[in-house]
Amino acid sequence: MSSRERLIKTLNHEQPDKLVVDMGATAITGIHASTLGYLRAALNLDSHPVKIIEPLQLLGEVEADLIEALEIDVVGVSNNMNMFGFSNTGQKPFKLQSGEDVVVPDLFHTTEDEKYVYLYAQGDLSVPPSARMPKGGFFFDNITRSDGNFDEENVNGKKDFAEDFSVFTEEQLRFFEKQTNDLYNNTELGLIGGGGVAGLGDFALIPGPHVKNPKGIRELTEFMIAHYTLPQYIHDIFGLQTEIALENLKQIKEAVGNKIQAMQISGADFGMQTGPYMSPDSYREFYKPYHKKINDWVHENTSWKTFYHTCGSIIEFLPDFKEAGIDILNPVQTTAAGMDPQTLKDKWGDSFVFWGGGVNTQHTLPFGTPEEVKQEVLERLRIFSVGGGFVFNTVHNIQAKTPIENLLAVFGAIREFDQIIDSHSM
Repeated sequence: MSSRERLIKTLNHEQPDKLVVDMGATAITGIHASTLGYLRAALNLDSHPVKIIEPLQLLGEVEADLIEALEIDVVGVSNNMNMFGFSNTGQKPFKLQSGEDVVVPDLFHTTEDEKYVYLYAQGDLSVPPSARMPKGGFFFDNITRSDGNFDEENVNGKKDFAEDFSVFTEEQLRFFEKQTNDLYNNTELGLIGGGGVAGLGDFALIPGPHVKNPKGIRELTEFMIAHYTLPQYIHDIFGLQTEIALENLKQIKEAVGNKIQAMQISGADFGMQTGPYMSPDSYREFYKPYHKKINDWVHENTSWKTFYHTCGSIIEFLPDFKEAGIDILNPVQTTAAGMDPQTLKDKWGDSFVFWGGGVNTQHTLPFGTPEEVKQEVLERLRIFSVGGGFVFNTVHNIQAKTPIENLLAVFGAIREFDQIIDSHSM
């Protein structure tokens, strides 16, 4: 069975011949560039600087030789744009705060002072920086650039966020098409469309890291308060975002048809580690109608499955997520309240594909022993893999300073589990 066939079976809740494995197919299933470089060295792969493909989190590009070495099954396709509004075209040298040499896109322009390194929307150094990384840090944080002063009587969500959402340019669409065709025709890998075409309420996007001069309500607390004080403002933003998302999905369908197996729709989080950060009623009012509209279009017009990333304790939302037509859940944060792996699989395994949950990236992977990592991975695989509906990935991105021996233990456990499956099928 090819990786693509394996992914299709898995997404249709059928048992594949082996586990489906992802590392690096999306901006929330990736790996920090520094850790990626050390992993490549440990596997004796070609030595060269890792390329940054997601500047906010400093994620590295997982290349074909590593995909082959670790038997990864899924890769991402996109319009080549990142969260700062410039393309990943080109490469120039950059040194991480931890000392590793990497390469970055041509428009990855930075300045620095005694405390921070700053990054700029669309690579434009003439506007205030949109993100900063502390000296000695491992990733950037968004900067809220709107002054927070707004007239509640005259707020206009569509006007304030008009520059945040846009229909793909011809160049972006052709890049998506070419990348898809190259991978579809020349590999047997599964394909997921990336970028999060409709991250309604995504905290990483609300400050507008890709917008030169953001307007309106951009501070995260104020944005959430506006759900209650200015509900029409939020609906206007989400309505505009959904309208443009549907147009982009239509263009992608025309360009690549059903050559991709899944599409990342959203990266917005709805849970904290202790519980949901909004009520189910709020989700039903502000998010569910738009999610359903998008998912309905995808299901009516394509064979794609819809991928939603949402961290934290989301157990209370699962009935509504199902009604909204969400197919795939990521990152499956199993240490959050109510997110017990066995309960998730038993109660919701027929409703959702769990893309993640393979090992805890907050505790076990960075701080455990290789044996502890191995045992946790094997236990998660034993639970989640039954009957398909599971793509292995860590709980969110693999962070900087993750011990390489622990990463090797992850993939060793996967291979061991595959051998167990194979021996039982003989």
